[in-house]
Amino acid sequence: MAVGETKGLRVNYLIIFLSGLVLLISGILIFLLVVRNIYGKYEVDEIIPSKKNLEVLYKEKQYKVAILYSKYTERMLDPGSTWLQDNVDTWKKFVSNAKYKYDIIYDADIEVGNFMEYKILVLPGTKSLSDKQLIKIKKYIENGGSLFVTGGPATFSDEGKWRGWDFFTEIFGIKFNKEIKPEETFKIHTLRGNLPITAGIPSGYTLKIATWDRPIYAEVLEPRTVQVSFWFDFRKEAGLVREQINRSAGIAYGSYGKGRFVWYGFEINSVLGIQKDFIYFERLFNNSLNWLTYNPTAYVKDWPTPYESAAIIIPTLGDNIYNINNILPSIRQKTMPVTFFVSPEDAAENKALIKSLSRVGGIGTITDIGFISSPEDTVNSLFSKEIQEQTIMVTKDSLNKATGTDIKAIMPLYGYYDDNTVQVLSQNGFDFLVTDSLTDRSVPEVKIMDGKPLIIITKTARDDIDIIKNYDLTDPKFQQYTYEEDIDRVQFEGGLYVLKVHTEYQLQPQYVGVLQDILKYLKKKNIWVTSLEDLKAWWFRRNVVEVRYETRSKRRISVELNNPSDKVTRDVVIEVHINKKIKNVEVTADIINTKIPKYELKDEGQTIFFYLDKMEPHETRALLIDFDNV
Repeated sequence: MAVGETKGLRVNYLIIFLSGLVLLISGILIFLLVVRNIYGKYEVDEIIPSKKNLEVLYKEKQYKVAILYSKYTERMLDPGSTWLQDNVDTWKKFVSNAKYKYDIIYDADIEVGNFMEYKILVLPGTKSLSDKQLIKIKKYIENGGSLFVTGGPATFSDEGKWRGWDFFTEIFGIKFNKEIKPEETFKIHTLRGNLPITAGIPSGYTLKIATWDRPIYAEVLEPRTVQVSFWFDFRKEAGLVREQINRSAGIAYGSYGKGRFVWYGFEINSVLGIQKDFIYFERLFNNSLNWLTYNPTAYVKDWPTPYESAAIIIPTLGDNIYNINNILPSIRQKTMPVTFFVSPEDAAENKALIKSLSRVGGIGTITDIGFISSPEDTVNSLFSKEIQEQTIMVTKDSLNKATGTDIKAIMPLYGYYDDNTVQVLSQNGFDFLVTDSLTDRSVPEVKIMDGKPLIIITKTARDDIDIIKNYDLTDPKFQQYTYEEDIDRVQFEGGLYVLKVHTEYQLQPQYVGVLQDILKYLKKKNIWVTSLEDLKAWWFRRNVVEVRYETRSKRRISVELNNPSDKVTRDVVIEVHINKKIKNVEVTADIINTKIPKYELKDEGQTIFFYLDKMEPHETRALLIDFDNV
């Protein structure tokens, strides 16, 4: 019997090939989808394993900071001095804390160009540089490198001979004016707000800078350079305010060729102060690194759109109390929102007047909580907490009855307060503390005691006691000019202009017309003139919104907006500084069902403004920003 031949399973190589091809294509598509989902927009030649892309993995320098240890500069120091070593050590600490890697390089590295691939070149107090170094550094920044510099670089040659300020002026677009002599222990240094490198720092914040390293006054000459700060202290120094601010720049940033720079007119280890001062300085430092490396910074805008600063007017009733009637027509026409401050004694003697004023504006109390001549006064003291509380509550009850309103604002009679004051006010329903203290910022500060917020408004400008009583300026034109100088300064800082006027000074019939001129000037400068109540509503809204951001790739940034409070917040503006020019912006949700706010690309394509019309309590919006680089 014949046995049939057994045939094996036939293999269809075409099907196998096609199946493999489908799997391969599917894998590639999934990979591209994952890359797109994580990193956003990309170009194919950026992700394929080409020679160019593989070389990037081995070029660590392009992700590092190069810190120059200049032996040329060290030779100029006194024998045994550790100044340069201490300075470099401080830079190493700050750069590491900012999560950047660094290398210490030396003069020879600069001279032979062995630093060109570094992302940032740091010149810490490098006064002495050779001609070869100047040529290489100039080429570095012209071709797109970033310089982070302190002090007066390259003012001496490698042999210690005076070279001058030509390199300083050419690269930074600023002019040297003078050094601060170490006759004062420290110098106040005021920061502008709402800039890429001051993100997250209160507008008008003041740093204390030690003068042992002779900090530098400079003046910005070119539009490619932005002035970030100034040394002029309106509290102590005389002079034309506008001119002195322009001539006393202490920090600047800008561009040169294809590159960027940040310049500090002081050494970073000369910052003095308490913990919050160092926190804000470190934020300034980190923002500077972000700007130099084209990474973003973001913050909640200080004031409602389209304003960049704000103003409040505070009439204070005292002698010649009926002079307050001189500004009532403007108040009744709704052109001058005000809160009147009066002592309970004056209120008791003028009940009808105070009652009528309460119908056209807010009322605050002037209360004696003790006397000190200055924050450093060790002879006098404020009252104890118990006496402060008793005094404050008596005056509050008295004014409540006189006005038929609930008094929410207080002004210490002698201008100063302490932690006991803040605690008493928070516990007893006050919203505002208006003080003559010259503190560390030109915007309101919110302090929370026992879960209750208190807005502290400090003296941000000279009032009529300074101008009329102390300066003896009786010509209305000079009065107006002095007020306008302070308005310009506060607007430059991005802060709150506090105009305090008294019935015995600016509100006299012969001077009151200046107020109308000041009001016109404020509106001309596009400054938000507001009331205490509107200020409170806005400041609480902006303060509750939190912003976090992260760079995902060259073309994607993630931004998280959060309202952690128990209340709805409205009409808040978020500024995201991309710190480079971009186009074709697309904003999508990082989490499903996230509402996309309205947004706008401004500032020559470098800043995205998000307009949040409403955020619910505990709402979080996780957003992805995709764009093309210009």
